[in-house]
Amino acid sequence: MGTLDELNVLSLVLSAVLVAMACVKSDRVRSWRANINPSAPDLPDSAFVAARVLFLTLAGIGVYTAVQGFGVSDDASWSDGELTSAVRQTTDDLNGYTFQADDAGTPLAFPDYASLIEDKVLEYGGGDAPGYGVAVDPADTNTPAKASFTVTADGTDTAFCTHLTRIRSKKDDYTPPGITGGEGTLTYQGYRLTTSLEKGEC
Repeated sequence: MGTLDELNVLSLVLSAVLVAMACVKSDRVRSWRANINPSAPDLPDSAFVAARVLFLTLAGIGVYTAVQGFGVSDDASWSDGELTSAVRQTTDDLNGYTFQADDAGTPLAFPDYASLIEDKVLEYGGGDAPGYGVAVDPADTNTPAKASFTVTADGTDTAFCTHLTRIRSKKDDYTPPGITGGEGTLTYQGYRLTTSLEKGEC
């Protein structure tokens, strides 16, 4: 439970205490007061009415604040369901994903696999999930042809391992036009990704 959630729960507890105080009968309060200070003047009924109104008003404010706080907390963190849905959709989307790479094997359309996965997870997070807070950590054994990444997000302990395999796809090669407008001499090699997913860290 995060700090904001703890404050929201505390606000609800205090609101419940205020409601309980408002429900205490005036005769019981007079009895307590007389036992503590017998010489104190008696309190009028209007004082108890005003106190009840104040307690209930403060309790209502506390409940409203807590409800709003839970909404803010939910919008600022990922839930298990949000991350699960986003990662599964990302895996499906990247299965068969095609791209080109330069002679060094660097993809032209995205910086690296981790950034590609992160962008997709954020895209499929939905309106209730925040547009940040996703971590994609590469495995130590990754190669350009085969790589695994642990996907986690703020607000949930759920983790997924996304496996990517790069397959050469000549039909997706790209040759940009030459300087004079004719056929170019440089060809960027095309690749296709196959993906798989398992729950837990890689």
